[in-house]
Amino acid sequence: MKALELQRVEKSFKKRRGEVVKALDAVSLSVGKGEVVGILGPNGSGKSTLVRVISTLVTPDAGRVEVFGVDAVSHPKKVQRSMNRVSVEASFFKKLSAMENLLYGAKLYGVTSREARPLIQEILDNIGFARKRATEPMEHLSRGMQQKIALARALLTSPVLMLLDEPTTGLDPRSKKDVQAFIRRIREAHDSSILLCTHDMQEAEELCDRVGIMVDGRILALEEPEGLKRRYASDPGGPPPTLEETFMAATGYSVEEASAEGDEG
Repeated sequence: MKALELQRVEKSFKKRRGEVVKALDAVSLSVGKGEVVGILGPNGSGKSTLVRVISTLVTPDAGRVEVFGVDAVSHPKKVQRSMNRVSVEASFFKKLSAMENLLYGAKLYGVTSREARPLIQEILDNIGFARKRATEPMEHLSRGMQQKIALARALLTSPVLMLLDEPTTGLDPRSKKDVQAFIRRIREAHDSSILLCTHDMQEAEELCDRVGIMVDGRILALEEPEGLKRRYASDPGGPPPTLEETFMAATGYSVEEASAEGDEG
């Protein structure tokens, strides 16, 4: 049984002027147990819609989404218990402290404050978040620090399926490495399955077993990084291209353009 399986999933949205935009176009993919699958794509490619559909925040127009063999559309509450999502637009109670937000999140999953506090401290230490800052209101923290708290909140319940939508966006290089290292440890300790949507080519190459390239709601290819490079190599007999060069060959976008284009991720 796969941790996650999508079969020809489609989702369209109607814009203000009546224009219909297809965010997901017959998307099929799977994530095995303990596997990390990365999805690369420019903003507007459908990555964030993909994560919202899997996490049951958005209902697909067609296709099938299964989480550990359970239909996510028919049984959303059941699949929600086995996964957690970290996204760039994570929401918090801004007047409450980081610790209060984390304790509240733990309580929603049935974890008492007494159980949660030592776990929160361990997670914050592992992602390089200073304990003294945890008592400050969220509105006083930088976007990068808020992103770390979003990740900590998702990890509190040791989810078996993690949906990471640009988890290191807004982080400084040191914090980014802290978070990436912690993602590796979570995977190893809990055998978690991870779907990672990112613009960061190095992050995808270092963390992912397989990498997919997504453009205009379609997944062009999904395979191991080295296989992906060979697929888009301009000179089959020459040295393999970098993942960034592969991305450019497949999409026509540079990394800078990919992070700046479009509205819907």
